[in-house]
Amino acid sequence: MTRYDLHQHLWPADFVRALRSRTGAPALDGTVLTTPEGTFEVDLGEHDPEARIAALDRDGIDVAVLSLQPCLGTELLPPSERDELELAWIDGTRELVRASAGRFRALAPWRLLEGFVGTSVGASALLEPDRHAALLTEIDAANGGLLFVHPEAEGPLPPGRPDWWAWTAGYAGQMQRAYLSWLAGGRERLPSARVVFAILAGGGPFLLERLSHRGVEVRSALDPDVYFDTATHGRRAIELCIETFGAGQLVYGSDVPVVDPRLTLKAVRGFGDAVAHLLQIETPGALIR
Repeated sequence: MTRYDLHQHLWPADFVRALRSRTGAPALDGTVLTTPEGTFEVDLGEHDPEARIAALDRDGIDVAVLSLQPCLGTELLPPSERDELELAWIDGTRELVRASAGRFRALAPWRLLEGFVGTSVGASALLEPDRHAALLTEIDAANGGLLFVHPEAEGPLPPGRPDWWAWTAGYAGQMQRAYLSWLAGGRERLPSARVVFAILAGGGPFLLERLSHRGVEVRSALDPDVYFDTATHGRRAIELCIETFGAGQLVYGSDVPVVDPRLTLKAVRGFGDAVAHLLQIETPGALIR
């Protein structure tokens, strides 16, 4: 049985070099990362493939599914600069996957590519579907293609807000809006796609009772091909989603190396073997078939 983590980020060496060659966001100067959100110290050792596999072994995870996080802000760049960074990540990640003896799989950023298990996009793909119509149509046509929806970069921190503001209010708000956009017409646009919302769609499923008060038929939200990853959440939030959708619609994701995965992992396994089997083995295994 293969245990999966569907939400990890890993920067191959080529991508790190590409970031270091830049002067504008996103850029890397030594160990200081600059994005549209500000500057942050990063531990590049967390992007070492051998160290990452050792961490997988520590956590009892067999396969990490890697993606390039949209919150770096690549979507805001001119096309040539964006392509340079994304292709550096793609080429480097291809090699990481090949050399990992099956420990790594990957999602292609904003495109469909052979050898990748699906496509990762930012929340704007669902918030502005007309702008991304060509890509969404291609994903839907790819034999029930897999679409992983992740928060994008926020702007600079508003004055007076705490450091955690963008990571909580900003990212969660984006994902709620993306999920609600999906409920408002996503399945009609993508009748065959399988969609995974990162970070429990920012708590979007918690809003179904509010929607029902506005006359929305919330049974339409019980879509068998829509899934929610558990990244950055604990037992209470996960339990609410299980009660709403059933354990089969959730998948384990960690958001490594942004956060320590052990709180979420403990919560998932705390539900017992049957639930953990669904979230870590059966459901993600079917998604990345």
